[in-house]
Amino acid sequence: MHPTTPRIAIIGAGPGGLTCARVLQRSGVPVTVFAHETSVAAGPQGGTLELRMATGRTALRAAGLDEEFTAIARPVRREVRLLDHTATVLLQDAPAPGGPDRTEVDRAGLRRLLLASLTAGTVHWGRYLRTLHPLGDGRHKAEFDDGHTETFDLVIGADGAWSRVRPMLSDHTPHYSGVTFVETGIEDADRRHPDLARLVGSGSMLALSAGKGLLARRHSRGHLLVYAAFRGSQDWALEAGVRVTDTEAVRAVLLDGFAGWDDRLLALLRDNDGGFINRPLFALPVPHAWTHTPGLTLLGDAAHLMTPFAGGGAGLAMLDGCELARALAEGSAPDAAVRAYESTVLPRAARTAEYAARALAAAFAPDAPDVMLRFLRADRP
Repeated sequence: MHPTTPRIAIIGAGPGGLTCARVLQRSGVPVTVFAHETSVAAGPQGGTLELRMATGRTALRAAGLDEEFTAIARPVRREVRLLDHTATVLLQDAPAPGGPDRTEVDRAGLRRLLLASLTAGTVHWGRYLRTLHPLGDGRHKAEFDDGHTETFDLVIGADGAWSRVRPMLSDHTPHYSGVTFVETGIEDADRRHPDLARLVGSGSMLALSAGKGLLARRHSRGHLLVYAAFRGSQDWALEAGVRVTDTEAVRAVLLDGFAGWDDRLLALLRDNDGGFINRPLFALPVPHAWTHTPGLTLLGDAAHLMTPFAGGGAGLAMLDGCELARALAEGSAPDAAVRAYESTVLPRAARTAEYAARALAAAFAPDAPDVMLRFLRADRP
């Protein structure tokens, strides 16, 4: 695009964008990251992330941060239990010794690690991208909501599900999957709710029946992350005449929706700490691709938003960022590097997203959990 060092902007300061910035800087390539948050501590940081050796851990090694990551990570408790609505255990899948190495880390801790590895001033906080103006020759002028503008030779959209960069490349927007998760949690479950802790086990539990599910996953310090999940309208609370912020009203609606389920499972909704968070699941079409456009590309959820049943979305975004940075740092023309990156990431993401879609369909099928049981036994990612 230009014989001089290209000006590169990354929109979004999640794990994928920060990994890309770190690998670029480690290779001597300057980059600027724009984050819509006002600071690293602004807003919720999210929960626990699972990083697999083939994705997130590979990216961290390329970033020179694997040792630092190991210091804050912990082994994944990977047991998976599948139950029906009577709390009967249909499948208890524990990893064999010496199996694939997976680790988990708190999202906030991973983000702090990546941010600390960047040159001071790399991340510009409080900059929400309003639009991009093509200037020709692959250059784009980025306009932010505070009126600030800058021109770049390459803009990388790492800005998540509702990316502001994606519309410059693709007409597709995330669609509602038909399934909503309502999130809550239980603190110190081993001491305060030992029966629930035993029911969930050492990893994850899925209790499924006829398009509904109660899901729980064990996190650090005895915390259980809990989801009430169901097929239906994403406006279920409005249609039920309740506000999501009204904890007791939401609890009553959920308990009514899961009427007839075993009382041990319903305790996940009765004994929760705090309130409920509505999380309708969205996804991009599978496969999601775009016509290569000089000066623009995407990574992570901006490129391949999928429902969470594939697992490891953050690690996949980090691998995207790592591979894009490596391609750009190899010395070939930036446009050729981006083309090479897109030829790899899009087919890989399509395979993972297709698996995620099939897993979601199996979990919330009318004849679940039988369909999900067959899926878990026969169809691994």
